[in-house]
Amino acid sequence: MSRPPAPLGVLAVVVGSLLFAVNGTVAKIAMQAGLSPTRLVEIRSLGSAVVLVAAALLLSRGSLRLRGRELAVMAVLGVVGVALVQWFYLVAISRLPVGLALLIEYTAPLLVALWARFVLHEQVRARVWWALAACLGGLALVAQVGDGVVLDVLGLLAAVGAAVSLACYYLLGERLLSKRDPLSTHAWSMGFAALFWIVLQPLWTFPVGTLGEAVALPGPLAGAEPPMWLLVAWIVLLGTVTPYLLFLWGIRTLGAARAGLLGMTEPVAASAAAWLVLGEAMTAVQLVGGAVVLGGIVLAETARPRGPEADAREDGTVLPEHVVP
Repeated sequence: MSRPPAPLGVLAVVVGSLLFAVNGTVAKIAMQAGLSPTRLVEIRSLGSAVVLVAAALLLSRGSLRLRGRELAVMAVLGVVGVALVQWFYLVAISRLPVGLALLIEYTAPLLVALWARFVLHEQVRARVWWALAACLGGLALVAQVGDGVVLDVLGLLAAVGAAVSLACYYLLGERLLSKRDPLSTHAWSMGFAALFWIVLQPLWTFPVGTLGEAVALPGPLAGAEPPMWLLVAWIVLLGTVTPYLLFLWGIRTLGAARAGLLGMTEPVAASAAAWLVLGEAMTAVQLVGGAVVLGGIVLAETARPRGPEADAREDGTVLPEHVVP
């Protein structure tokens, strides 16, 4: 399968990251208005699955066919890389500032580099240890550990869970996109994510009445009171379907490592959006810590050498078999 030009992949990842960033603030407003994280991720997954499967059936029905072990890999991508990463993220931002939650989640590239070193036994540059030290030290500054500030433990654990799930998403997404198109991949993964949540929370128990309630918007949007269903529609269409497709397109074009590097625009933009709308300002020390974390992620992204073997994998060959659970 031929790849689109790299500049288009860069644009896709950056735009997708910005949409994800704004979505964090929209989702937090919806949860503060009474929609629980589990119900929000359920309707987000189901709505996205309906839109994507319909689009795939209209545009390329044959692309939905799964071959051999693709079904198992796609199920893992949907449950771990989509359903759980969304749920962990929503729990994290409901208990932590959006920027902090995303900084922790976006240590996923570091986890990918460590996986390559200790599981895939790839040669990884020594800078990965500097990356680890930078990420941990930067997060300590962001959290202002030792400064009398107490952070929510469940929120921190959820953010770490989101990082692990996102690392799985990068690895499995790269594997699948070596042979599949982004639309069918996203449709199947969202379908499995929706099925996972529907089994856990049957649709007939969904609090439908909350969708019609007016939501008072904060900050510069104060005075506007859109219905909850409008926020949910934004989360589904502009916060999930569009950015996931753009990000998958970017992974297919650039590879997981470079796509993850560009995806670092999300925590920066998310912090800005949360500051403007929710008033979640960061201190000077926290801003320095955030910059250190981003620097650590850059080191992690460049820790895997760019030899012929890596270039071949990014040109479309499948990752080693033991990547897949």
